[in-house]
Amino acid sequence: MNAIRHRLETPLTFSCGDAVLVGILHGTSRPARRGVVIVVGGPQYRAGAHRQYVTLARSLAEAGVPTLRFDYRGMGDSGGDFRGFEDCGDDIAAAVDALMEHQPGIEEVVLWGLCDGATAIAFHLADTDRRRHPAVAGAVLLNPWARSDAGAAAARVKHYYGRRLLNPAFWRKLLAGGVDLRGAAAQALGSLRAARGGARATTQSAGPAPLPDRLAAALEAVSVPLTVILSGRDLTAREFEDTVLARRSVRRRFKGRNAFALHRMPDANHTFSAEVHRAQVLARTLGHLQSDFGGGRP
Repeated sequence: MNAIRHRLETPLTFSCGDAVLVGILHGTSRPARRGVVIVVGGPQYRAGAHRQYVTLARSLAEAGVPTLRFDYRGMGDSGGDFRGFEDCGDDIAAAVDALMEHQPGIEEVVLWGLCDGATAIAFHLADTDRRRHPAVAGAVLLNPWARSDAGAAAARVKHYYGRRLLNPAFWRKLLAGGVDLRGAAAQALGSLRAARGGARATTQSAGPAPLPDRLAAALEAVSVPLTVILSGRDLTAREFEDTVLARRSVRRRFKGRNAFALHRMPDANHTFSAEVHRAQVLARTLGHLQSDFGGGRP
């Protein structure tokens, strides 16, 4: 098995503007019309935390799904300047082209991303200019990044401090004198003030819209099927739920024709590091790939 794996994992270089990008294609020995491009979160390179992107790509390829993982410009082994997750549409499009060029028969591509990789995908799919790739037929988004100062502070108050108060271990530690009450109270009060102050600043600001607003607008504009997977043990997921998913305009996308699919994994952490959670993410991803996007066969 290892020999076959190694033989089907091919290093690639491809162009994006004036830069040369580096990726690894996890190919398949049998024809496939759908493939996956993994858009990394980060900034980090194509292996991912605890090599999660390597593991996912190999598992998808073993299931018959050609998969490409790659480095943005300015990250890992790729040249050029890193532009941030909000401006990597050209990088994503170049990776899709590379997958379709080096894996003949691919007609549709699904994008897969975690954290700000997921948010980068949403922005790419909502982009109506030349950067949006027409072959992208769907996406899997995990714990999308919707960070703002106010949102992060509110998430800490609502989900972190609230959960601690309900945790028996916290009270045992408190009664044993192991909790710095003054420090804990100062931290909680600081988060509460930041949440309230950030919300007021947002309503008064004349600058660019906060990231949650821009991400919500992008999701409202996406016209391909999405699968959204949220961890239970992750403040990034909670912030996305509270600041983006809670909006009526976004919730409507999970109903009716071309509805988004939402899956919650209560015990998973941000990177789905446990083997059982990696297996569940793989199953959800394969389910998305096997769905009928537009009347054609998967």
